[in-house]
Parts: sequence; C-alpha cells; structure tokens
Amino acid sequence: MPKGDKSPYTDKQKRKAEHIEEGYEDRGVSHGEAERRAWATVNKESGGGKKSGSGRGKAEDLSSSKKGGKIGGHAAASRSEADRSASAKKAAATRKRNEHHAGH
Repeated sequence: MPKGDKSPYTDKQKRKAEHIEEGYEDRGVSHGEAERRAWATVNKESGGGKKSGSGRGKAEDLSSSKKGGKIGGHAAASRSEADRSASAKKAAATRKRNEHHAGH
C-alpha cells in the first residue's frame, strides 16, 4: 500500500478529515497544510486507519475536538458589541480588498 493511501480508513474517518480540513481552510490555512492537519487529527483521535467492528482497537480520544469547540467564542464573548462590530467591519473590508487574490 503506497504512503498516503486512505483506503484503510472508514467512511466516517474520511468525512471527519474532510470536515476538519474545511474548518482550517476557512481560517486561511493553505489546502496542503489543512489536509495534513486534518489527517493528523483523525489519526490522533481514532488511532489511524482501521476498519469498524465490535471489539477492535481502542475507544476514540476526542480531546482535540472538544478543545476546538471550547476555544471558539471565548474571545468574542468577553468583548463589547461595538468592538465585535468594528472587527467585523474591518474584516469585511479586508476580504473585499483581497478578493482579487482569490482563485490562485
């Protein structure tokens, strides 16, 4: 089996990696790096590519997923509505300015 072959992974593991990858790309991480991080997370949580079946392997360690969920929103929740609004406007302006870079 060649290095990087994803056939030993279950469909659930593949879907999970795709979802994690999209999350990283939404935050501006390059496609290659997002894919690498996503599969590293799947491997950490599930112990790598393995077929499903009762009594096979260890239980999944979901600490990475819990950590990501906890982090989200903490900073924003402690800031005033005006601060958040100003940040949102600044971000929108930046995205508009950088639109011409998209698609490369």
